[in-house]
Amino acid sequence: MLFSGAMTALVTPFKNGAVDEEAYRALIEWQIAEGIHGLVPCGTTGESATLTHEEHERVIGICIEQAAGRVPVLAGAGSNNTQEAIRLARFAKTAGADGALLITPYYNKPTQEGLYRHFRAIAEAVDMPLVPYNVPGRTGCNLLPATLGRLAHDCPNIVGIKEATGDLHQGSQTIAACPEGFSVLSGDDFTALPLMSIGGSGVISVTSNIMPGAMSRLCNLFKQGELTEAARLHHQLYSLHQAMFVESNPIPVKTALALMGRMELELRLPLCPLSDAHLAELKHELRKHGLIG
Repeated sequence: MLFSGAMTALVTPFKNGAVDEEAYRALIEWQIAEGIHGLVPCGTTGESATLTHEEHERVIGICIEQAAGRVPVLAGAGSNNTQEAIRLARFAKTAGADGALLITPYYNKPTQEGLYRHFRAIAEAVDMPLVPYNVPGRTGCNLLPATLGRLAHDCPNIVGIKEATGDLHQGSQTIAACPEGFSVLSGDDFTALPLMSIGGSGVISVTSNIMPGAMSRLCNLFKQGELTEAARLHHQLYSLHQAMFVESNPIPVKTALALMGRMELELRLPLCPLSDAHLAELKHELRKHGLIG
């Protein structure tokens, strides 16, 4: 599988309203040094919704350049406009990404047939590995296992899915519907190990922004058959996973990275700083894991 293990859904650092290239490169370098298995720029966690087209391309370009082939880069390239998704995926291919992550169309509320035609159109237009991203909680749209199975069998370059329903019943159906070797990646840290236990291939992680070594170790332990130790680490990290979602992602994780001294705390509206009560909860979790003093 091209995409497996722990892949970080990278935040996009900002400073004075612009992308903080220095902090971003340092974050990528730290991720690789800590053993992360892959990088995902310009997803939900990367605040892709508020990046300009120029920023979007620059953020992907920096990630590919900094990774320098050491780990795969799965570039966010989706849209609720099929032609725009094709344009972004073509850019990702030209820039040298290993694949493109494609969000299900949000707001439009397409039917399952519409979803099939959307992803098939992209697959036919862009000859590169493609990974749909299913997160109904954000898009109001659920790519069902039967539809994904059609796509996986009809489009050889659709090679995986980021499955972020948090529903292991749907995860199990998804794995069963897709061909052998299809990469089913959890989109929720707290379901990473459970999904791998039924045939998933890894996780596109928020928590790994702040604990890349621990998340990559979790996946390595599972792959090595060290299930008891993998379960122990899963439970150790569970409350930290929850802390990453006390408010809308990426507010907590960017706050954590700022507290750790890895970047400025800067979000783009309509996202705003963490509430005082949740900030106290987050600091407690970070201290518990030795991430801050």
